[in-house]
Amino acid sequence: MNKLLKTLPMLALLVVLSSCSSVRVATDYDKNANFNEYKTFAFFKTGIDKAEISDLDKRRILRAIEAELLAKGFTKSEKPDLLISLFTKSQQRVDVYNNAWGYGAWGWGGWGPWGGYGPGWGWGYQPSVSTSTQGTLYIDLIDAKKKELVWQGMGTGYLSRNVDKKEERIKEFVAEIMAKYPPGSQQ
Repeated sequence: MNKLLKTLPMLALLVVLSSCSSVRVATDYDKNANFNEYKTFAFFKTGIDKAEISDLDKRRILRAIEAELLAKGFTKSEKPDLLISLFTKSQQRVDVYNNAWGYGAWGWGGWGPWGGYGPGWGWGYQPSVSTSTQGTLYIDLIDAKKKELVWQGMGTGYLSRNVDKKEERIKEFVAEIMAKYPPGSQQ
């Protein structure tokens, strides 16, 4: 039983960490658009400038999008077929776990002031708190001639504050989203 109590927190941590690595993706698109016509792209500066993230993160995202589009056979152009825009949302998540068992928690673990076994400092439940940032990245593909949105990809997942991990996480977000473009390509 004691061994089980020691391994449960580690098991729970592994489950949480593995669930944090995934990116949930959703897409929407114009069913009347002919995606085979789109061969070139450029970034839509006006839209990108409105994204409320650091310029460093914007550049990371744009480099990742560019790499994905080039890998799909697109060419960057001054007269593009598609304009690429993006925007982001984020929210702080705070998790409080009341199942951490440890010394120093208020509970039934010491002799009470009147000589009986009662509430006091000792072994008991000790809450633990973790915070994380959940972000959503939207990638918009706009028909450059019509100035109409033809495809939107959205990825939601947890972000890292570590610079090296953040770079990799952004690449993962973009790759997961762009894997759904063009519509029907993932089947």
